Amino acid sequence: MILGVNHKMVDHATQRSKKLDLVIARPAEPTKIARKTFRSLVRDYEIDLLPAEVAGLEALPDLDVASVGAVLVALEAKAAMTAHIKALPRLYDELNSAHQAIHGASARALAIAYVQINAAHEFASPTDPLNLRTLDSLSEANLTVHDQPKAVQRVLDKVRELPRRSLQTDSGYDGIGVTVLDIKNVGERVKIVTDSPAPQPRDSFEYSQMITRMANEYDANFARI
Repeated sequence: MILGVNHKMVDHATQRSKKLDLVIARPAEPTKIARKTFRSLVRDYEIDLLPAEVAGLEALPDLDVASVGAVLVALEAKAAMTAHIKALPRLYDELNSAHQAIHGASARALAIAYVQINAAHEFASPTDPLNLRTLDSLSEANLTVHDQPKAVQRVLDKVRELPRRSLQTDSGYDGIGVTVLDIKNVGERVKIVTDSPAPQPRDSFEYSQMITRMANEYDANFARI
């Protein structure tokens, strides 16, 4: 098994294509010594991990990042950090088109959506011209005010409209995970929000529930691989 990053999948019926953030696949060719692996992505993307997170990463299989053959699992990740309501149509359209491209390319592949939603009451947008000029003075950042928890709830409600499937003949995602964060983007540590309206432990959108479902579906679909 190998990983593919930003891998393009093409709907066989419509020829529409979509770049998926991450896929697990069979290799397109015999693997050589890989320049990139799953663990090396942390370095390549300059991801800052805590010691416990580094230990967890080291305990996972270190798959090579290589040329993609048959896709087994495809993940599309999106984030709603600010201007939540304004972003809803595009968020939905991009997520909806992703599962169509995945299953249009392979009905057996597992399609996963992962959405991060910002629950902070204020946010410093990195695209705001004022913030670009005041990177060394975070206290002077131009903050966008969010109507919370209404904004988080609206995004969750929209994500719940995405089609989901339990059979390969259905159309939709095989699993959807949501993480709610508290992030102002002014240099403070990001916090994971677990209180409502964030998905609760038995909600199928709760992250660990999504992982468990996908592991079970992978075992059932690809046990002979």
